[in-house]
Amino acid sequence: MKIEKTVSLCVLVVVLLAGACFEHSRANATAEETSASSVEEKCLRIGIVSVRKIFQQCRRTIKHRRQSLAEQDKVQAELDKLSKEVDLDKAGLKTLKAGSDDYSALMKELFDKQAKFQARQEYFKQQMQLKEQGAIEKLFNDLLTATAQVAKEKGLDMVLERSEPEFPAANNNDLTLTISTHKVLYSAGCEDITDAVMARLDAAE
Repeated sequence: MKIEKTVSLCVLVVVLLAGACFEHSRANATAEETSASSVEEKCLRIGIVSVRKIFQQCRRTIKHRRQSLAEQDKVQAELDKLSKEVDLDKAGLKTLKAGSDDYSALMKELFDKQAKFQARQEYFKQQMQLKEQGAIEKLFNDLLTATAQVAKEKGLDMVLERSEPEFPAANNNDLTLTISTHKVLYSAGCEDITDAVMARLDAAE
């Protein structure tokens, strides 16, 4: 009788231990699944955009380039006219007697035209630079907005800039700048949304 009770007790202990081990294993498996799921959830979805491509090919850039060329032609025509007037006055001075009233009057007119030419040339240069800077700033701000919109629609968590470097570089300074600003060296698996962002910008034109 004692032997039977002892055997029964041993069997009960074994059953309890087996159950405990099973529950522990199941708990560990659940924890591992939860951990794996958590890792998957934490994986970022990353997109890339080539700012250079958009700046070179978007509709706004083409339109701005066309307008700038037309304005430059207009400015150059005005400067050419002033330059010809200066050349005519220089030629006229050679026909006059130095120190005469006519010579002095034409000399003054020549100096005024030369000063006007230089002033207009510098003014146009500054204006073109300011317009170019303003256009670039506006385009980049709109590009950031469009990128955020496209990224949100596609469920991306982050968007990086990746433009292929252009070689050969014009000079050492350009080469240094290219190397120092080229941060994303590899982007396989990242979604390229350049065309989608450019389409969004073009649609706003």
